[in-house]
Amino acid sequence: MLVATASYGLAAVAFAGLALACRRSGHTELRLHYPAAATSVWALLAATQAWIGAGRELVALAETVRDLAWLWLLWQGIQHLRGAATIDTLGLVGLRRGLFALGAAMLLAQGMALLVPGRLTSHLAYEILPTLLAIAGMVLVEQYYRNSRLQDRWGIKFLCLALGGLFAYDFYLYSEAMLLAGVAPDTWAARGAVNALLAPLLWVSLRRRPGNWPMAISHRMAFHSVALVGAGIYLILMAAAGYYLRIVGGNWGAVLQTVFLFGAAALLMVTVFSGIARARLRVFLSKHFFHYRYDYREEWLRFTSLLTEGEPGVRVHERSLEAMARLVESPAAVLLLKQDDGNFRRTAHWNWSDFNGQLSAEHPFVRFLEKRQWIVDLHECEEQPELLDEAMPPAWLVGTAHTWLVVPLFWHDVLLGVMVLADSLGKIKFDWEISDLLKTAARQAAAHLAQARAAEALTVARQFESFNRAAAFVVHDIKNLVAQLTLLLANAQRHKHKPEFQEDMLATIESSIARMNRMLVKLHDKPEATGAGAIKLDAMLEEVIRSKNAFSLKPVLEIHSPELQVRADREKLTRVVGHIVQNAIEATPYMGKVGVTLARQEGWAEVVVTDTGVGMDEAFIRERLFRPFDSTKGTGMGIGAYECKAYVQELGGDITVDSQLGQGSRFTLRLPLLTAT
Repeated sequence: MLVATASYGLAAVAFAGLALACRRSGHTELRLHYPAAATSVWALLAATQAWIGAGRELVALAETVRDLAWLWLLWQGIQHLRGAATIDTLGLVGLRRGLFALGAAMLLAQGMALLVPGRLTSHLAYEILPTLLAIAGMVLVEQYYRNSRLQDRWGIKFLCLALGGLFAYDFYLYSEAMLLAGVAPDTWAARGAVNALLAPLLWVSLRRRPGNWPMAISHRMAFHSVALVGAGIYLILMAAAGYYLRIVGGNWGAVLQTVFLFGAAALLMVTVFSGIARARLRVFLSKHFFHYRYDYREEWLRFTSLLTEGEPGVRVHERSLEAMARLVESPAAVLLLKQDDGNFRRTAHWNWSDFNGQLSAEHPFVRFLEKRQWIVDLHECEEQPELLDEAMPPAWLVGTAHTWLVVPLFWHDVLLGVMVLADSLGKIKFDWEISDLLKTAARQAAAHLAQARAAEALTVARQFESFNRAAAFVVHDIKNLVAQLTLLLANAQRHKHKPEFQEDMLATIESSIARMNRMLVKLHDKPEATGAGAIKLDAMLEEVIRSKNAFSLKPVLEIHSPELQVRADREKLTRVVGHIVQNAIEATPYMGKVGVTLARQEGWAEVVVTDTGVGMDEAFIRERLFRPFDSTKGTGMGIGAYECKAYVQELGGDITVDSQLGQGSRFTLRLPLLTAT
């Protein structure tokens, strides 16, 4: 009793002094003296209750007035919102009515607790509704600080700390009371001293008071506020239900309450971390509370941040896809970039690994995108095919599950690529606002991708320049070797019968051969200029396997679909497959296995080379495997894999790689069939 009386008495004195100081300070626009005076009166009544042991109802009424006074103080800041449009979109009149309704409910519940005494009315008036007031106070404090200007936070941070501490302590007090069926005496006794400690913070904030209360409430503020209030209401309801189970459960009451509260908390966590729930909440708020769906300043900052984060030149495509997809709450996206042959092939994906396909440069759908520069809603086009002027998308694009938007990427009116976005988690409907936003973002993403491609092309060009410079030195060495051998041949006419000359000649020839072999290892021989024609893949693969029989590890050939034909240069294609098989042999230990399989997949021929070697990680495959002049071999130049992929794509096919460290690799060559067999 003495501790509680002293605690609340100290709070009454502290807030009375604060109210008097505020009145004399001249900062009348803040009106801090009103809630400070209400808090002083409440603390004085609480001290009296602690001393005489009666008057709980009067203290509860004074506490309601105190809470409403502090909420009213925060409301004064919200009224200074900038711009009438922002005020209208937020519906601040509804927010004010909600606060008044909560206060009226508090007063009504306290009146019912006096007229109709009982556990239910007491629980509602003295535990549930005070918890709601505490949650409302924390929400307003958090959002006021979050959305105030940076230059004003120096002046308001102590005010937010003080009010946040006040409402947070109340929330802890009453939530504990709901769980334990009563207010903890020690927690209640310390409450007065805790409030007294907050008075100096309010005084410091008063001294730092700026001239106005500028505040900008954004889409994010509405989202966090609704989410926090919803979570608070949910917890209150679950706590009440748990308390009911404890009362009616008999001997099992405590166990049932614990299990129920744990399950309720787990359900809340699942909902909070659900991408679909968050997306649909954002869509609901944007649809019903704002004239515009997006906070464009915040969206643009997030979009550019995603594009530019991370190491330069690394995961550029994936970051661009993620940035575009997040604008419309899409969970997956695929990028098809224009290649050297003019066709559009899958270059990268974000959460959509099973999506595959390519667009021909002459396809009517590509021509339509180049002409109209529209963002195509595939769902709308299925319902109204006349929108595409008979330029229907390819079957593999329409037939893929969950495809939604096709976003063209233009760079100086040249179609650089196409992004395909999956269905939105929030079930967003495509309209003019989304179209304008995605068009603007697509221009920015296209510029970013074009810059990355130009930087990569410049790097390759510089590497080729270095290669040409190195080749010039090799040619110089060859000329020296030719001169040396020519001189040796000229001297052989006179000294060929001398044993000393013969030994010297053999040593010179051996040295020259060794030097030339070293140069040949570093240089890739120039292919012969032979024309492309129809070749049988099974015969070509048998030739490749025979050429590798000299190795101790012999590859195994399996032909599931014989007589498959493709149009290609036989020598080039043989060298491509031979290079991949050779790499598999070199990467596999003596006791391992290397296999080559030929099969048909619809209109494609698939050549699969598998091994049980050392394997590769995903980063190496993505960033280094097919880059020129990047090799892990001591004597390699890093050109073989680059030329393999370039030639396969030149034929209209592609190479995909699946590999895991320590388990082996799988190279799949997909080539278009010449004729059906």
